[in-house]
Amino acid sequence: MPRAAPRLIAQFLPALACLAAAHPAEASPVLQTPVKLSAAALPSAPVAAVRPHSYTRHGITVQDPYFWLKDQGYPKVDDAEVLDYLKAENAYFEAAMKPLAPLVDTLFSEMKGRIKDDDASVPQRDGDWLYWWAFKPGGQYRIWYRKPASGSGDAQVILDEPAEAAAKEYFRLQVLEPSPDGRLLAWASDASGAERFTLRIRDLATGRDIETVNTTTNGAVAWSADSKGIVFTEVNENWRTFRALHHILGSDPKTDRTLYEEKEELGFNVGVGHTQDRRWIVLATGDNQTTEVRLVPAADPTAPPLLVSPRQVKRQYSVDSAHGQLWILTNDDHVNFRLAEADPARPSEWTTVIPGSDRVYLRGATSFARHLVLSERVDGLDQIRLRSYDGQETRVPFGEASYTASLANNPEYDPASYRLSYSSMVTPTTVYDYAPATQTLTALKVQEVPSGYDPSRYATERLMVPARDGKMIPVSVVYPRGFARDGTGKLFLYAYGAYGHAIPPSFSTTRLSLLDRGYAYAIAHIRGGDDLGYDWSLQGKATERWNTFHDFVDAAKGLIAAKFTAAGNIAINGGSAGGELMGVVANTDPDLWGAVVADVPFVDVLNTMQDESLPLTPGEWPEWGNPITDKAAFDLLKSYSPYDNVARQRYAPMLITGGLNDPRVTYWEPAKWAARLRATKIGDDLLLLKTNMGAGHGGKSGRFEALRETAEAYAFVLGQMGAGDAPAR
Repeated sequence: MPRAAPRLIAQFLPALACLAAAHPAEASPVLQTPVKLSAAALPSAPVAAVRPHSYTRHGITVQDPYFWLKDQGYPKVDDAEVLDYLKAENAYFEAAMKPLAPLVDTLFSEMKGRIKDDDASVPQRDGDWLYWWAFKPGGQYRIWYRKPASGSGDAQVILDEPAEAAAKEYFRLQVLEPSPDGRLLAWASDASGAERFTLRIRDLATGRDIETVNTTTNGAVAWSADSKGIVFTEVNENWRTFRALHHILGSDPKTDRTLYEEKEELGFNVGVGHTQDRRWIVLATGDNQTTEVRLVPAADPTAPPLLVSPRQVKRQYSVDSAHGQLWILTNDDHVNFRLAEADPARPSEWTTVIPGSDRVYLRGATSFARHLVLSERVDGLDQIRLRSYDGQETRVPFGEASYTASLANNPEYDPASYRLSYSSMVTPTTVYDYAPATQTLTALKVQEVPSGYDPSRYATERLMVPARDGKMIPVSVVYPRGFARDGTGKLFLYAYGAYGHAIPPSFSTTRLSLLDRGYAYAIAHIRGGDDLGYDWSLQGKATERWNTFHDFVDAAKGLIAAKFTAAGNIAINGGSAGGELMGVVANTDPDLWGAVVADVPFVDVLNTMQDESLPLTPGEWPEWGNPITDKAAFDLLKSYSPYDNVARQRYAPMLITGGLNDPRVTYWEPAKWAARLRATKIGDDLLLLKTNMGAGHGGKSGRFEALRETAEAYAFVLGQMGAGDAPAR
């Protein structure tokens, strides 16, 4: 489930994304062409025991012979047979990848060489301080700093991630929130990948933590106006964020007051935040289709919560505050949302300010002192619109035909300029300040590529390819100039297609290792994401889910028709819900693919959506359907659930990953799928399962460890499909 990013960390997410998942190419990389391996050339693959297990629902009996791979003591995993099987698969992965080790090292070196070793973010003002992060050379984690905004005074370390991560296999910082008076820091981290975070309070004068507030928190925190207390969310034993608590500093956490607890809807999760003017602390609850918001005064969090408007099924809304008014973004009368205002004295009486539009998709609204800053998508292209409170409007100008742009973190209520982030598939991530007074963009930082990057060596375009039902699917493609459009090329195709999450056509330096080996790289903006508006996501959701899978296959066929590639020359990749996509299309169209990389794939869909004990299941029913109560939903999930539809056929070479501590896609989903594939498929094409035994949904932590996993995936693809015809330099 998507989570809101903490304010100070969210400020730097665009830059962090380009470090962890995006990276450009050296002038002349070493282009190894490894020998393709098959299972026949390796030691015997692990064979999971088949143990009869079945269940019957809606009169249909389902066989689940690998049910035993789910440790019945989960979330604790200590079943020796389960662990032995996962370890055997990991050993087989290592044996299969050993001949590719030199290529992995080369790819990793390239990717690492594109990262600025001592990279740092652009300082951002919040009150009396400027905040930023920086890496030390060779550092896996960031060090967070601040200094007085007045310009006098030295930089102060407020959190040293390398020190906190020392001797830990995994470390992830989730929350970093300074108090309004600047004296304290609320911070939360996870040391296992299980996403149960420990929340602490640090005295910034001494650099020491003065108390531990909670060890099962998740999400953001919000300070009270007087800096004497914080509001945070807590997860229960099923990892559901079920309540918001108020903690008074120095008090016993056992006495923390519950401000809101979700008791009505099993699938709802609770989140906290604050309005841009800092007047209100926001208590939001909801699932993937319905939201409900309450407000408490930041000056008095113990005051009775103000319910903005009672929940209505399939209605979403968010709330901000400025000039004594509430500003509400909602889809109540148009699928692409409208903007409304309300008096806090009558919060449920909404007056339209900007009506919904078929062409303009309103995605976000932040109410600053001088402008409403609207994040929107027009004809599928990102736009940022400034609207003054007297109705005058300005769009921030961007020059390229295809790009991604977003409002970065802007913690202050009345800034002189707005911090933005921008990139395209050929343009490195750029941090801008936009000054509305002069309508000018000032570049503050352009992502550096130390090993060298020449954008003239690459070209990008956006195709519109037909789906089988007549819809037109956007596909963003980047390729080396000189790439032969004769149908012989190698292509790497990525997609996600769920939860209304769009995959932007942004810059990536890791992918240049493929481009420099003659590959084209494409992103299919398929239904299920909101690339073309919120209705685009609804067309790939629940009963319409097959559209997502068909769109991906049709996008691949469209790229073949456009002479980018041919069947069998396409490597595909997706993770989580995108891994479900990989599983479905591997079953339905095996001959199209030359290699499949499925990261933490959601592939045991039918079983998971019937297991109410799992953290996300009830909240996922609006996205996928409830097969427990709805036979039509059961039949639909059964028709595409990758694990349940493995067939006796040839499959493309596959690399499947999982995380033992993953609370989102539990480890047994990829394990069960791999076991059934290995027992059922024909041919000797390679099938590998790698389970991170000390990590969760996001894989290994640390900027370089994450790169090595990408290098492994690319080496696997190159090992199966070979390099393309690299154009002359």
